[in-house]
Amino acid sequence: MGKPRVCIVSPAAAGANNGNWHTALRWQRFLAPLAEVCIVQRWDGAPADALIALHARRSAESIECFAERHPQRPLALVLTGTDLYRDLASEAVAQHSVECASHLVVLQDEGLHRLAPGAQAKARVIVQSAPRLIRHDRACRRFDLVAVGHLREEKDPLTLMRAVRLLPAETNVRIHHIGNALDADLKAAAERCAAECAAYRWLGGLAHAATRRWIARSRGLVHMSRMEGGANVVIEALRSRVPVLASRIDGNVGLLGSDYDGYFPLGDAQALSALMQRFASDAEFAAHLQVQCSALEPRFAPAVESAAVRTLLRELLLHGSAHAPAGLLTQ
Repeated sequence: MGKPRVCIVSPAAAGANNGNWHTALRWQRFLAPLAEVCIVQRWDGAPADALIALHARRSAESIECFAERHPQRPLALVLTGTDLYRDLASEAVAQHSVECASHLVVLQDEGLHRLAPGAQAKARVIVQSAPRLIRHDRACRRFDLVAVGHLREEKDPLTLMRAVRLLPAETNVRIHHIGNALDADLKAAAERCAAECAAYRWLGGLAHAATRRWIARSRGLVHMSRMEGGANVVIEALRSRVPVLASRIDGNVGLLGSDYDGYFPLGDAQALSALMQRFASDAEFAAHLQVQCSALEPRFAPAVESAAVRTLLRELLLHGSAHAPAGLLTQ
């Protein structure tokens, strides 16, 4: 008997260049030795022994259709930041997706606390990963920081722009902001900030490989997001041994830990500005954050995520054991 067929539903297409798409692509690669894996934006009824869906609300139609047509087959739902921190509280379609799923996945430790007890019982944490990328050509005269996130409200770009305006005129800090303009007002704000502040540069959207090179070359990553399921960009910074200056939200705390010292209060531009200045001027503090991030790095190695994703597949196929080829569960 051939390999089992697994369908990954990702509402984000390749062109979106966002975290959901990159998660789907990695998981397809991890599972390829064990299964025939396809990625689609919407399940169209194609044969599948198991379905893995990203995003409770945006994949709701696919989840409901698969559950109705194949009620005994396994269905894993990967909960995103907008699921956990917005939609599940108020959106009936997102709640129904959770009910339909046989297995739930959250992408950082704090995510479990957002689930009701019944949902927690079928949930597990799978942290995401990134290949290691270390660069040694970081600029010495300026203190280059990078922020990565499309210009949309959830990523809170305005807090970064306000923080840049609060930097002293003589600062050597430079912010390079990477992300597509998904909101016309935020695009105008970024253009104004770039024109008026020498410390801020908006680079627009870049290819993933180019973005990773920017992160690896920078002194630190600024991550000011309002909601995250488990940000790939934070993990990529850690895997480049680049410290992170992050908003204190569950999605960041779930990756960096409650005792991490590089947080600022969500939406607090003054605190972010002060944190950037301290990071750039206090070598002892910067080294401390470097040590904390280095200690976290091994958790986000691809081998760790790959093992967890393959374990998930085996458990999915045990749930629908009538569809599992003999011998797969011991591979």
